[in-house]
Amino acid sequence: MTLSDTALTEDGLPLKTRQGRILLIACGALAREILDLKRLNGWDHLDLTCLPAKYHLYPDKITDAVRAAVAKHRATYDDIFVVYADCGTGGQLQTACAELGVKMIAGPHCYSFFEGNGRFAAHDDEITAFYLTDFLVRQFDAFIMKPMGLDRHPELRDMYFGNYEKLVYQAQTKDDDLLEKAKACAAKLNLTFEYRFTGYGDLANALKTL
Repeated sequence: MTLSDTALTEDGLPLKTRQGRILLIACGALAREILDLKRLNGWDHLDLTCLPAKYHLYPDKITDAVRAAVAKHRATYDDIFVVYADCGTGGQLQTACAELGVKMIAGPHCYSFFEGNGRFAAHDDEITAFYLTDFLVRQFDAFIMKPMGLDRHPELRDMYFGNYEKLVYQAQTKDDDLLEKAKACAAKLNLTFEYRFTGYGDLANALKTL
């Protein structure tokens, strides 16, 4: 194939389509879990690019960021899969993915698909539960304490968490250090503690279909 026959990028450079490869556009909070699943299952046909994990705190940024990432990469991949659930976008992300012709993981948020969407939906009595994943246990201070000002003003705890009764740690891995840290997180928020080993849940199932 000559250069004139080759598709070009907007910069005029040859565009090499990554045939047989699928790009995962994911929340940065899922990066470790996705890389673990790729390694454990030998899913070498999957490539990963992540959007900032801090969008967990600003869900209004997710949809536009996903649109931009799809536009940037779609010409060089056979397929793209969005590794976000709704994640607080109020259905906007699902609408955008439908318009873009790409699929996304099912569920309202990562707490649901890690546990398994069916099992999570059955917990209709858990409106007073606060959930943490492995990532959020590791990043508890950066994603919970500091943004909410609880590190500086612990008296705000009742304002934020007064209606919660328990902290549920959904563990993707069996890690004693993370378990102890999760218990400490519950103590900081004055919540009872519950441990659930979920593994990778529907995240693994969704990627397996690719």
